[in-house]
Amino acid sequence: MLIDAEIARLEQGRTLLASLAEPTAESSMPSKKPTKRRKLSAKARERIAEAQRKRWAATKGTVEVAPAKAAKEATPPAKKRKLSPAARKRIADAQKKRWAAVKAAKKAVKAAPAKKVAKKASTKAARKAKKAPAAKPKKVAPVKATPVSTEAVPF
Repeated sequence: MLIDAEIARLEQGRTLLASLAEPTAESSMPSKKPTKRRKLSAKARERIAEAQRKRWAATKGTVEVAPAKAAKEATPPAKKRKLSPAARKRIADAQKKRWAAVKAAKKAVKAAPAKKVAKKASTKAARKAKKAPAAKPKKVAPVKATPVSTEAVPF
């Protein structure tokens, strides 16, 4: 009886916890303060609307709609600056010099490892010779001789 009462009490607690753990529609949404909407200026809204009209016209294949307001005259693009032929030559020569140095360094690296490998092989042999002293004979345990009797052993 005591055990049955304890089981019933635990089951009630379990159902209570389960009901609290289930999210409801209202509680699943985190409570946030409403954010203020950013306002666009009338000029910006007009630019967006005009761009949309142009996109629509392009997809429909119709004649472009004249803008509601006259577009500003585009300012001419700034004049491009050009390098003088002498400056181009200086830059090209400097770049050729850099690449020549890079290629020379690569050739030096390719040639150097062959020498290093031979050197390493000789140093490895020298290390082995240094580490391994002259071979010493291993000590062998003496074999005890059993006394042999001259008497005949009956089988």
